Amino acid sequence: MTTGRARIRGLTVPVHSLNTLIIGSGAAALNAAVRLHEVGQRDIAILTERWTAGTSRNAGSDKQTYYKLSLAGDVPDSPFDMARDLAAGGSMHGEIALCEAQNSLPAFFHLVRLGVPFPHDVFGAYVGYKTDHDPRQRATSAGPLTSRLMWEALAREAARKKIMIFDRHQAVALLTGGRGDAKKAVGAVAIDLRKSGSRTFGFVLYNAVNVVLATGGPAGIYRDSVYPLGQTGSHGLAFEAGAWAQNLTESQYGLASLKFRWNLSGSYQQVIPRYISRDRNGRDEREFLNDHFPDMGTLASAIFRKGYQWPFDPRKAASYGSSLIDLLVHRERIVKGRRVFLDYARNPSGGGKHADFSIGLLVEEARTYLERSGALQATPIERLRRLNRPAVDLFRAHRIDLGREPLEIGVCAQHNNGGFKCNIWWESNVRHLFPVGEVNGSHGVTRPGGSALNAGQVGSLRAAQFIAGRYRGRPLPLKAFLALAGPRISETIAFAQSGLDRKPGRALDLRAALAALRKRMSACGALVRDPVEVARECPKAWELVAQTLNELVIPDRASAAAAFRLKDLALTHALYLEAIKEYLEKGGKSRGSYFVPSSKGERPCPTLEDGWRFELGRAGDFASGRILEIGLDEAGRVRKAWRETRPVPRTDPWFEAVWDDFREDRIIKEEG
Repeated sequence: MTTGRARIRGLTVPVHSLNTLIIGSGAAALNAAVRLHEVGQRDIAILTERWTAGTSRNAGSDKQTYYKLSLAGDVPDSPFDMARDLAAGGSMHGEIALCEAQNSLPAFFHLVRLGVPFPHDVFGAYVGYKTDHDPRQRATSAGPLTSRLMWEALAREAARKKIMIFDRHQAVALLTGGRGDAKKAVGAVAIDLRKSGSRTFGFVLYNAVNVVLATGGPAGIYRDSVYPLGQTGSHGLAFEAGAWAQNLTESQYGLASLKFRWNLSGSYQQVIPRYISRDRNGRDEREFLNDHFPDMGTLASAIFRKGYQWPFDPRKAASYGSSLIDLLVHRERIVKGRRVFLDYARNPSGGGKHADFSIGLLVEEARTYLERSGALQATPIERLRRLNRPAVDLFRAHRIDLGREPLEIGVCAQHNNGGFKCNIWWESNVRHLFPVGEVNGSHGVTRPGGSALNAGQVGSLRAAQFIAGRYRGRPLPLKAFLALAGPRISETIAFAQSGLDRKPGRALDLRAALAALRKRMSACGALVRDPVEVARECPKAWELVAQTLNELVIPDRASAAAAFRLKDLALTHALYLEAIKEYLEKGGKSRGSYFVPSSKGERPCPTLEDGWRFELGRAGDFASGRILEIGLDEAGRVRKAWRETRPVPRTDPWFEAVWDDFREDRIIKEEG
């Protein structure tokens, strides 16, 4: 890497020139850096807003899952079988599923080699279990903090390899050259947050042959979120650069704690905690689920199943299924304005309407599970300590005693299955731009639990292989780089300067705008998507985008970074709502992890109002078998396209032919 300086719009700023810039510091980003270094590409650097703030390091569940090909027992498995199961969730291209399946073991054993403590038996078999949407026992786990253990192992390796890290640097623009199919990434603009109050706002330029974008999901667009507080996302950068996204409609939502953001899946539900609600003043406590379930056995069994059916799934809402609980929690909080809690100190009571809870009332699968686990203690907290003590200790480490303090909860955004489209080497339609991890849209409507961790490791491996094989060149000479990217750099700096010069008054307030967009997304672009509300709110989202560009006041230079974040999130939430609106206008119904009200449908249970009627998507619907792509054209106009889902390709595994292609370097092809 070399460093020079450039003068643009009266500011003199540093320019770092290198082969590959990796934006983000989660497990996918670190794996991209480590893999590039392993294959000899050393001219690389990581750029991150805060080294320890991402989702990989700060997220988990009761037993966080990693999904890979089966490695133990006598049940047959193959990459093709796994690919078919990955694609079975709908709206996932088959060749991407095959890449994720075929490379799951190299990715997994790379983590094992780096020290991630995945369990194996005395014979060395890495045993597995079934997770959601998983027909085999492909899942494994290193405990509640699997992704953190992955991050720590990769961070140690990055440090050992002395990979350059630009910490406290916020990417605010991607730089490109060319147009149409010839467009390619050539670098980025960032703000050095330690110098953001200076005359230059802390601007830094990066002149790069390749950009790996690994900034995670669009966490910052939601009010009700279980993403870590340090995670916001940066989808707007890629949209502005011309990258196309797919499946933005497909996110996962589930029950999570609010005081300390954490998924409440697995054993947190299987010990059958008490669900209660209170008014805003903390009074009028009610066990509201009793109003909608016919008896305690049905209610308690639904709570138990919520553990392994954690993401909301409209297919599991009817007939008193586990996802009815999500709808009732949402109704209690959002519609009725009450606060909802899990109480682990006491068992559910019938309140005079039903019998009080006892183990004998559970369905056989739940009763047997607790019996075999030795979790038959008198209260939920005692059962949880027996079943999964680390799950209790985790909250205690955050000063929450589950045995004494009811845990406030909500239905929160947890993961985006959609994101930016890519080819089989994880390269975007913008050449030399590689979205990896959750920012990539490789998943479809549903996916097996834990497959996201595998996808992040596989995608970053594939990107590193392609960069090392085809894009190893040197960055542009500084003069050529500035000639190519200068207009975009100037436009980026101008946004900060004009916002600083703008006078208060009717101008847009930064904090109020951020709160408005998050409220909008959680109200109509998350769990419940009312077509009328989406149609009304989508134009308002675009109004906010325009206001952010033309009316936003930046009170001081140090606030420019926050202004860029708002600009990014405003564009992101507008395009997400635009995709949701398109899906609903095409007749899209409830599927995946969201609920679409429909007057023609059925109520999930008799006690709910008519406004909760819904229909499930069917195989013959327009959206079934198709993927919605969305992006901005050169003029900044929204463009959409529906693509047929491609099947899992049948490959010819004839050794001599593959060996010949491998020897002649024909494996890594620029047309993915």
